[in-house]
Amino acid sequence: METITLTIDGRTITAAPGQSILEVAEANGIRIPTLCHLEGLSDVGACRLCIVEVAGQLVPSCTTQAVDGADIKTQTDTIKVHRRMILELLFAEGNHVCSFCASSGGCELQDLACELEMHSVTVPYSYPRNRIDATHPWFLIDRDRCVLCGRCVRTCAEVEGAHTWGFAERGSSARVITDLAADWGEAESCTSCGKCVEVCPTGAIVLKGASNAEMRKDSDLVARLTERRDHE
Repeated sequence: METITLTIDGRTITAAPGQSILEVAEANGIRIPTLCHLEGLSDVGACRLCIVEVAGQLVPSCTTQAVDGADIKTQTDTIKVHRRMILELLFAEGNHVCSFCASSGGCELQDLACELEMHSVTVPYSYPRNRIDATHPWFLIDRDRCVLCGRCVRTCAEVEGAHTWGFAERGSSARVITDLAADWGEAESCTSCGKCVEVCPTGAIVLKGASNAEMRKDSDLVARLTERRDHE
């Protein structure tokens, strides 16, 4: 089988052509922080937390293909500064108050803050006031806790095939919507499968009735489902 050889953090690594830098790193036990990435879904490079340095340029490792002879760095001071700022901006543009969140203790954004040692936010908070949509019988979405990772959108399209979730607006007004901005409870395409709840990395989409720190999600669900589908 054809292979390529590249260097990651000084390690010489052999990989298959067509693999992303993130895939090669994960296969070789090299940790790169991610948020929008989820095994079993297509990668879109939305969160930018997985940036690495290639030939002096910062690129998202999930959507950048590994090439023969590449010299990749994953933990330079520049990378750490940019990751920290990206994480701070994610916190600042929403209302991520962990002590009042159903996903506290099971939140990927919270885990990244601990991993990257983000003890405070140095940029002003925007304090959005988006309406919580609790019209669905079993689930609700708090868009002020959404980080626009798109995992719900891709899961609904690529795994469930319902295409209920999508994006609306741009910039600071961007948000996820159901059925062209219908209330979730009125979204006719929704199958109520709950996959969007399980893949949401924060407390944005949760089960109704979940109290503080009670929500625990099955982020491996999509990987298991896609593996079973591929073997059918």
